[in-house]
Amino acid sequence: MDDYEKRKLGIFNQLNFLGLITGIILPIMGLVGNENLPALAWVVAFSPAMISILVLLCNYYQMHEFGTLCYFVMYPILTAMVYAASFEVGLELFFILYGVLSVFFLQRLTYIIFAFTLSLLCYFRVFVFPKDYSYFLAQTNFSFYVFNHVIAAAFIFYALFLIKKENTQYQFNILRNYRELHRINLEMQKQKAEIDEKARLLEQQTHKLTELNTLKNKLFSVISHDLKTPLYALRNLFRSVQQYDLPGEEIKLFIPDVVNDLNYTTGLMENLLLWAKSQMQINVIHPQLLEVSELIKEASDLLRLQAYSKQIYVNFKTENPIYIYADKDMISLVVRNLLSNAIKFTPPKGSIQIGALEKGPLVEIFVKDTGMGMKPEVINQLFRNNYFTTKGTADESGTGIGLMLCKDFLNKNGGNIHVSSEVGKGSIFSFTLPRNDGILMIEAS
Repeated sequence: MDDYEKRKLGIFNQLNFLGLITGIILPIMGLVGNENLPALAWVVAFSPAMISILVLLCNYYQMHEFGTLCYFVMYPILTAMVYAASFEVGLELFFILYGVLSVFFLQRLTYIIFAFTLSLLCYFRVFVFPKDYSYFLAQTNFSFYVFNHVIAAAFIFYALFLIKKENTQYQFNILRNYRELHRINLEMQKQKAEIDEKARLLEQQTHKLTELNTLKNKLFSVISHDLKTPLYALRNLFRSVQQYDLPGEEIKLFIPDVVNDLNYTTGLMENLLLWAKSQMQINVIHPQLLEVSELIKEASDLLRLQAYSKQIYVNFKTENPIYIYADKDMISLVVRNLLSNAIKFTPPKGSIQIGALEKGPLVEIFVKDTGMGMKPEVINQLFRNNYFTTKGTADESGTGIGLMLCKDFLNKNGGNIHVSSEVGKGSIFSFTLPRNDGILMIEAS
């Protein structure tokens, strides 16, 4: 039995308790008012108490359906028996009460139809169709007759009031449960959104960790092989000079290869150190006002020997000072990497041009070479986190880390990098950064 049926049973027990009280009061009033009532009238007077006791006992022993059916069968039949014996005692309203209550308290439709039809037939029999009664309670005990009507009306009112109250409470409970379910649903949606957000962040972190693990493996491979090779070459050169007293002309033959290896090693070491620094301080940048020509001059000086070894002419010319607002260490690395790559992929006796242009709120810095150039599919591989690299014109090696660092550092400083190239005609690497106007503060996300 659910909670709603239990509350209905409580109302039904209240009505039976009132019926028990009525079954006690009616005989007392009959004795006080008129002791010569017919025997059948006394049966009617005692019947509410007897029927209510029977129903209450059935409910106590969990025989709810049987007790309810007894109530709606015995009350109409006993009341109708009084009228069948030609006694008019003023109980017509009770038939209406039984019919109304049967619809509310009985569960099965067949029982509802049976009980309602029984009460309706009894009502028509005793009140609608004319009949001569030999005994009229109104004539012998008018106060008792009035009391029967009053108690019937009171029962009808009280029963309907309890039904209305229960339905109102039931609707209120439904509304309260709905609101509670709505609140729980909102909380579940909020929790789902939080779980989805955490899942998204976890996926991002997993992707980031996968990338870092790939890079770690790449770095270990570089350190274990590429990094030690130039050092071994330099050691072997000095050992040969020490042991075999090589002449100067023969030593000069080894120097170009050693210089290339050392250029590669120094560039690699610088990229590795800056990459490690960027990973340890991923959200820390220090933007400041920078003059572009000074950055390019510093990078050219550092790479002068590398360009000289291939007889490459590096040209930079600007009439007016141009300023940018960015982190000096990061942008210096970008310029050095782009210039180093240009030297790497430019054939001997080629040329490289570095320029800076003001474009509204941005400054564009470009490195243009007369090198090998690239196919479109090669350009698409440059910034895809797969550390793409190729050999230079003098068979120089690379790791692919440099361009990835360039892209990362430029993004952190509010800039972007662009590439245009044509096979056999060279390449142009350019990037944009904010000007000093208004000094836009860039924060790492």
